[in-house]
Amino acid sequence: MADSALLARHGATEWSVSGRHTSRTDLPLLPEGEEVARGLAARLADRDFAEVLTSPLLRARRTAELAGFADAEVCDDLREWGYGDYEGRTTAEIRQDVPGWTIWTHPCPGGEPAEEVAARCDRVVARIREVDGPVLVFAHGHLLRALAARWLGLPVGEGRLFRLDTATLSELGHERETPVLLRWNC
Repeated sequence: MADSALLARHGATEWSVSGRHTSRTDLPLLPEGEEVARGLAARLADRDFAEVLTSPLLRARRTAELAGFADAEVCDDLREWGYGDYEGRTTAEIRQDVPGWTIWTHPCPGGEPAEEVAARCDRVVARIREVDGPVLVFAHGHLLRALAARWLGLPVGEGRLFRLDTATLSELGHERETPVLLRWNC
C-alpha cells in the first residue's frame, strides 16, 4: 500500500483565472502559471516518488515538466471532469439558466456524469494503493477534489468541501489503516 499520494494542481491558465470551466479545452499555462509551476520544483526536490502520474492535458503536463517531472506517466483517468455544454462558461453564467448550479450537485448537459468521474477516480485510487511508495499526481481542480473524496471513501459530490487553488500541493495518506487528508491546498 502506498503510504501517501501527493497531488499537484496545475498552474494558472487564462480560464482558471477568469473562473471559466475548463475540461477538454487544452489551454496553456499563463506566464505566471509557469513561474509558480517552476516553484513547485524546489518544494518537491527532497521527495522521492515511486511513481509520477499526470493528466494528458497540456496544463498538467507542463506543470509536471516545470516542476522537474518531464517523464511523468500520462494517465487518461486524470483528465478534468467533462463539463460538456458548460465548457468555457463561468458558474455565474450557468446559474442564469440553472439557479444554484454547482458541478457537485447538478448534471452538465453533454458532459460527464458524476458516476463516471467516480469510476475514473476509483481506478486512480486503486492504482496508487498498489504502488510500493509515495505517488505524485499532476491534474486539475475538480478532478483532484473528487479524487480526494474517493480516497476517503466519500461520494464524489463531497469534493465540494475541498477548495483547491492552482499550483498547490495536497497530500493523501493514512492514519494507521484509515485513509486521511494529511495536507490540503498548500
